[in-house]
Amino acid sequence: MKTNVFKKIRLTSLLFIVLGISVSAQPKKALPTKFTTTDESFKEYQYPEWFRDAKFGIWAHWGPQAVPRQGDWYARNMYFQSGNPWETRYYDYHVKTYGHPSKFGYKDIIPLWKAERWDPEKLMALYKKVGAKYFVSMGTHHDNFFLWNSKLHKWNSVNMGPKKDVVGLWQKAAKKEGLRFGVSEHLGASYTWFQAARGADKTGPMAGVPYDGNDEQYADLYHKKTAPDDKDWLTKDPENQKDWLAKITELIDMYHPDLLYSDSELPFGEVGRTMLAHYYNQDMAQNGGKLNAVYTAKLRASEGRWVQDVERGALDSISPYPWQTDTSIGDWYYRTGQKYMTGTEVIQMLVDIVSKNGNLLLNVVQTPEGDLEPDVMNILNEIAQWTPVNGEAIYGTRPWKIYGEGPSTSKNQEKGTFGGVKDVRPYDSNDIRFTTKGETLYAFCMSKPSGDIKITSLGKNSKVNGKAVASVKILGSNEKLNWKQEGDALVINKPAQLPEWQVATLKIEFKK
Repeated sequence: MKTNVFKKIRLTSLLFIVLGISVSAQPKKALPTKFTTTDESFKEYQYPEWFRDAKFGIWAHWGPQAVPRQGDWYARNMYFQSGNPWETRYYDYHVKTYGHPSKFGYKDIIPLWKAERWDPEKLMALYKKVGAKYFVSMGTHHDNFFLWNSKLHKWNSVNMGPKKDVVGLWQKAAKKEGLRFGVSEHLGASYTWFQAARGADKTGPMAGVPYDGNDEQYADLYHKKTAPDDKDWLTKDPENQKDWLAKITELIDMYHPDLLYSDSELPFGEVGRTMLAHYYNQDMAQNGGKLNAVYTAKLRASEGRWVQDVERGALDSISPYPWQTDTSIGDWYYRTGQKYMTGTEVIQMLVDIVSKNGNLLLNVVQTPEGDLEPDVMNILNEIAQWTPVNGEAIYGTRPWKIYGEGPSTSKNQEKGTFGGVKDVRPYDSNDIRFTTKGETLYAFCMSKPSGDIKITSLGKNSKVNGKAVASVKILGSNEKLNWKQEGDALVINKPAQLPEWQVATLKIEFKK
């Protein structure tokens, strides 16, 4: 046991020394050493109040893969001549549009991304109006193309494509609007994900002709060839893991983001723990010893060490720890003709997540040029009408004793992609969700009531609530409500005029 502990200490020390991020290497601004790479250390983490209060963030999951207008994973699937239809349609499109991937590969897509209509300040002002309290920029996707001014990797947006520091410009715009700023890294999976570029057609006139990923002059983009058994989401190769650590550490140290997202569990064992300890410690150094940093990873049990992230899903109950759903209003990248969520569906999703102690990080799909389609603008405008009136029941709130009542809390619900229940689900007028702020309770009607509103959890005989109701009002309405707290339910007569949106919010005060 002691031998293993000493090995971990030596590995951690070596990694810090190799990367030049040791305390002694920075005498002018010594890093706090509160966090080490042990579970016991990470369990001392305290969730920042800004994140607990924010509830709603917007994400720009955007980069060169938007250029073909075919959706997510283009950089990988364009190299799949055979496979399932989802994969091969990318290959077919690529060959028809650009040519065979032995001659025109992903490296040749990158210069086509110009982002010529991208206005980060205009978009950030819009996102603030919509109600976002934090913003997350893509740092790098699995395509190994960096959106920051990297000194370690030439394949970045300052050298190529738009020739702009995308992360830096997003951050500047976020700070101007008073939004917290985060970055997402998807690099950990890139080393195995991008091996498809080293393949070749299996059939047809180009059978056996190597794709451009086999050309070693581009290995810094497509990665070195992995071992035959290195096929999992996260690479087993220590050299690749060290490469990941150096590059994500560069991202952290250049931008000091308030939030860092990994598209995986915390990667690579001790290597990932080294990154996380550094991320927390450098944040404390930036903030006078106070920790404001949030790290999100896809582990079901965060145990207070970081924020659990659930992709395309939501937890089915109140979590004792803050957590986050990440999802998109459509495909992850721009795709011609894609179907988007409605504004109402986003609002319902937000309310459900917040009622369970979670945050919503919503990807707003940008065109390759960097602006938003009219359909997307309509969705955002619908949300922007709702949040100013109903935001007091969202921001800065905490879960109640139960998250809700109604059919959606008892029926078997479709599973989410990576855990919990599906993020976008149907609701009816009997579905209620709850949040609290101080002594005030908020009850959301998840679909516009067709008759009287009945909340069984607030009946006089309810085992959940033992308090007498003093007042009930609907946010966004001046109409005086007729209501009665009966034995089996709080009954609110349907108002003559409900707010125009589908999700109405009741503000409930109790007798003292």
